[in-house]
Amino acid sequence: MNSHFQYHVFFCLNQRENNEACCADKGAEAAFDHMKARIKKLGLSGEGKVRINRAGCLDRCNEGPVLVVYPQAVWYTFIDNEDIDEIIESHILNGKVVERLVV
Repeated sequence: MNSHFQYHVFFCLNQRENNEACCADKGAEAAFDHMKARIKKLGLSGEGKVRINRAGCLDRCNEGPVLVVYPQAVWYTFIDNEDIDEIIESHILNGKVVERLVV
């Protein structure tokens, strides 16, 4: 099977009501913007390379914020841009899972 992208990254950007735990309240949108910009700046975006996508609820609200990298289906949590940069450097550029951020 041939994948359209080497890596496909989905960020949960879901906003829940009634003060329920959700990724949107934990900086997911800013992290998404940061990763998308970095991937583009590094020349990694596009067919056969990397795609960064928004996602609705990924149903891991209490572990969030979360993103998932396919095709390996590796789930990550993150706190700041440094964590996102580490995921890019280690996983996207070098194929090594960032174990400390795995959910």
